[in-house]
Amino acid sequence: MRWEQLLLDEAFTGGALAWLPGRMPRVGQLVYPAGVALDRLYFQEVRLTSGGDPRIFGDPGHIQLRGPVRQVVTRTVQGEPLLAVRSDYHCALWKVSQQGQPAPLQVLQVKKGATGISLSPHLPAELAICSRSGAICLWTPQDGLRQIYKDPETLVFRDPSPWRWADFTAHPRALTVSDRTGVKVIDTQGPPGCGLLLFRGGAEASCQKGERVMLTQYLGECGPDSLQPTLHLICTQFSLYLMDERLPLVPMLKWDHSLPSAPLLARLLPAPRPGFPRLLLLGGQGGQLQLLHIAGEGASTPRLAGPPQSLPSRSDSLSSFPLLEPKSQWRLQERLQAPTIGLAATLLPSASTTTLSLFQLSAAGDIFQQRLHLQEDSGPPLDPGSNSHAPTASWSPQATACCRRWLKALLEVPPAPPVWTTPTFSHRRLLGFKEQQKVEGKVPEGLRAAMAKGRLVQQRDLGSLPTAEPPPAPEPGPEDELSERLEAAWEGPAAAWWEQQQARGLGPRKQPKRHKRRTQLSSTFSSLSGRLDLSDATSPPHSPDRTSPVSRPRPPVTPPSQEMTQELWAQCVPSERRQTLRDYMAKLPLQGDTPGGASAPPSQTSSVQATPSRQRTLLDCTAKLSLQRDTPGGAPVLSSQTSSTQATPSRQQPALSGSQPHRKKPRMGF
Repeated sequence: MRWEQLLLDEAFTGGALAWLPGRMPRVGQLVYPAGVALDRLYFQEVRLTSGGDPRIFGDPGHIQLRGPVRQVVTRTVQGEPLLAVRSDYHCALWKVSQQGQPAPLQVLQVKKGATGISLSPHLPAELAICSRSGAICLWTPQDGLRQIYKDPETLVFRDPSPWRWADFTAHPRALTVSDRTGVKVIDTQGPPGCGLLLFRGGAEASCQKGERVMLTQYLGECGPDSLQPTLHLICTQFSLYLMDERLPLVPMLKWDHSLPSAPLLARLLPAPRPGFPRLLLLGGQGGQLQLLHIAGEGASTPRLAGPPQSLPSRSDSLSSFPLLEPKSQWRLQERLQAPTIGLAATLLPSASTTTLSLFQLSAAGDIFQQRLHLQEDSGPPLDPGSNSHAPTASWSPQATACCRRWLKALLEVPPAPPVWTTPTFSHRRLLGFKEQQKVEGKVPEGLRAAMAKGRLVQQRDLGSLPTAEPPPAPEPGPEDELSERLEAAWEGPAAAWWEQQQARGLGPRKQPKRHKRRTQLSSTFSSLSGRLDLSDATSPPHSPDRTSPVSRPRPPVTPPSQEMTQELWAQCVPSERRQTLRDYMAKLPLQGDTPGGASAPPSQTSSVQATPSRQRTLLDCTAKLSLQRDTPGGAPVLSSQTSSTQATPSRQQPALSGSQPHRKKPRMGF
């Protein structure tokens, strides 16, 4: 249901309650819907006493319909009473005999949905029907059903509401077509699209922002004391307009009705006495009522003959009921405040005072009757723009007894549980025909029997319920130390978890695999030169008399034939740096050969300090290097190159060199 329908239910526009006059002045029939779905049309014969109290004769007759009744219209044309009923998708017309028996004349189907019906005051059995598609159709016994107008767009400006309304005018072949934006007069025999705009919602009519047309009604009925035959009533949320066909777009009368709810019901009553103004009843959806006195017979201008009068509503009578407990008091208040969906009234003239008998139909299915005594006002005329206060309601003993019986019957009914249903979804388009047959075959026989008898479905009718499969276990995710710790702390044995973590930490840990890195020649050269300082620094030549402070025995010489096969030095060098080291050592003899068999000065390696883990590697590398280059004098370079190499565990003592400046003591971390 849309929000617009929650704020304003336009389905009952016009009212679903009607008074059908009978053979006698004080006897008539109330025509109203009843039932849970409002799909039964009841005819209840009622007789009004001289005091205005209703008396019911017999049980009401009813007609079963196929849809909820939304509107009931009665009219007497040429002495022939007619009855028209509108449902959501059907409209029907009856002719009522003098005995009060309805005889059906026609049933019409409206595929797009009907929004309003109206009976002609000129020709008998002529019915106008409005559709949500914007079409206006006219039905007569002679010509049948024919479409006279269609326009899916609104008249003045754009409005999303599909509501349409039609009524007759002073001319038998002219009708008024209404939507939320305005009113237009069309000719049923003219070409399509012709017409005259009668009312325009906007600044011309001094409308407020967002003001829309709620109801239109033709007021020019035939009669001796009738108003002007060209007069129309237009109701909006805030104002009431009287328009004349002869003066379009110019309101004859405008009045702010001040009703808290939108006026969807209007009833024009005859004058109580000759020379008195006509009575106009205006009803809001919330149950509020306004009584207006309209004067202007003949050629005079229509006007309000006195201030509008607010009538007592149903909720105002709550204080007249006996005090109840809070729960019962709330039920009574809710029942009295139900929306009004029907309004009917009749006048009972008498010698002393005129009695107005007023009937209201609520959405809960209750019919309430009010009796009002109309008195002639002999005081000074009041301002028509102001509303007079509502008269005080007084209860007769008969009315008090009737309300007590109604309240007792209301409280005996158990309260209905709150209506809530799970959302349903259609799977017809998702399932195949064979799968539907399989699903239908699984229905228990007890459920079929309960549905056939219309009784309440119980557990035994459904049979054994299918066992629900257990939900799948969660898949184990990656180990999360924080989650395990929190779980252990929540369950309690946090100390055991801590001991388990300590025991796990004492075990052998896997070292992460070292990724191989491809280094350039410059990086390898810089790293190797940092370990072996073989620069060509100027230093005094090596003397045989001068011995190194630390003399080490020469390693055994390996024959050249076994040099390439063993390659023991390659075991201490990473695989990605072996080729680079080979290329570097291949260039060393060219730089280290000196004429006369002089070996490399001891200062080239005087500043080299090796750790114990790298000392063996340097010895093996230099041993291989001595085999590749033989000096002419036969003096090996190994003793001079390694004479100053100190195998100290730490690097705190700098190497002595005559050609290099004194280095600062390195600090930890820099």
